[in-house]
Amino acid sequence: MATEPTKTPVEQPQLHRRFGLLPATALNMTNMLGAGPFITIPLLMSALGGPQALLGWVVALVIVICDGMVWSELGAAMPGSGGSFHYLREAFGPARFGRLMAFLFVWQFLLSGPLEIASGYIGFASYAKYLWKGLTNTEGIALIVGVGVVNVALLYRRIHSIAKITVSLWIGTLITVLAVIVTGAVSFDPQVAFDFPPGAFNFSLGFFLGLGAAARVGIYDYLGYYDVCYIGDEVRDPGRVIPRSILISTAAVAAIYIGINLSIIGVIPWREFVPASEHPESNFIVSVFMERIYGNSVATIFTLLILWTAFGSVFALLLGYSRIPFAAARSGYFFRPFGRLHPTKDFPYVSLLVLGALSIAAGFFSLGTVIDALIVTRILVQFMGQVFGLILLRRRAPDLHRPYRMWLYPLPALVALLGWLFVFATTQLRVILFGVGVLGLGCVVFLIWSWKSQRWPFALEGATS
Repeated sequence: MATEPTKTPVEQPQLHRRFGLLPATALNMTNMLGAGPFITIPLLMSALGGPQALLGWVVALVIVICDGMVWSELGAAMPGSGGSFHYLREAFGPARFGRLMAFLFVWQFLLSGPLEIASGYIGFASYAKYLWKGLTNTEGIALIVGVGVVNVALLYRRIHSIAKITVSLWIGTLITVLAVIVTGAVSFDPQVAFDFPPGAFNFSLGFFLGLGAAARVGIYDYLGYYDVCYIGDEVRDPGRVIPRSILISTAAVAAIYIGINLSIIGVIPWREFVPASEHPESNFIVSVFMERIYGNSVATIFTLLILWTAFGSVFALLLGYSRIPFAAARSGYFFRPFGRLHPTKDFPYVSLLVLGALSIAAGFFSLGTVIDALIVTRILVQFMGQVFGLILLRRRAPDLHRPYRMWLYPLPALVALLGWLFVFATTQLRVILFGVGVLGLGCVVFLIWSWKSQRWPFALEGATS
């Protein structure tokens, strides 16, 4: 049976354009900052065994800047809820391969999205251990569940109040990171920060594998520079706001990240928390940093600010990510229940509840596993897929209205593509097989779904267009 037309009345509930440049930038930055720089510094340093691991952060920055241009052009040209879902569908053709790519994107996102949100829950629980001495694993899981439930409850409302909450969380995030940077600048010791181990820059195979691991951590820290693209239907003047919010948030967070990283390693010798697996205090390294300079009382207050920041991140993530399965389902490219809007509050409540529940469940795994898994599952379809999609659209739709056009095209797109290939190739084989297996299973589910509904590749008549 061909795709059925949407069975909704003329007065169908619609999303409202409430996000201007300030809340859009706040959404991106709150997502990008979050718990990332506070929980991943030990993982970053452990990847290469010393401060030379900051090279991985630089590699990640280059990839993110170039990939941000891909998102900016696609987001400005095709603003809409779902972001990558729209871009992949249109670039590869909505009736055929675009349908497969759009489905696979949402399919992998049901795993990678909750994994990313769960990393924030894990970071929240890690820093809670500084305040709650002797927090057991069972109690930590209970805390993750509680934070996840509160997050869903706050998002279970209209978008106009959410924009105000987003800006409030963003302000708290900026206060937190600026406090770290200022404190670190005053106490910075370059001999401590740049105490390289012997053979730090021995460019062997092991070095490049470690560099790839460090780059994955760096990319994780930057994830969210595109979050505004997922709520394109709720952005005012998207052709201007989307590219500018991506550019501003990436530049601002890059400066903040280098400040935070240097602040920590310029005060606490890296050997005291590397490797992270052997140093429990690495779970709340910034709290240790503040305690060493100001004492326990100030460190306690600051830990509360980090918890605020971590919560702001997962709030922004779940807000943007809940719109993705919703947009796909509304367009007939994913399972229909995900396309339902709340009857009185006009938000995608089914998608919100499902992703919220999966995020809580994903919080039961370790942080390192979560980071590697979420990045690898996204690279093939979403990040690399969008690079190819951008190139295809340039050729197939040269007259498409593009409020923003990539600078120096196609160089940034090619740099991003090579960067994603490097990150993917240097990942552990078991994680690569996991990511490929997820996509393989998605292909099987797609074929079964298409066969039952008699759509492409089993029938072309009435295919979605």
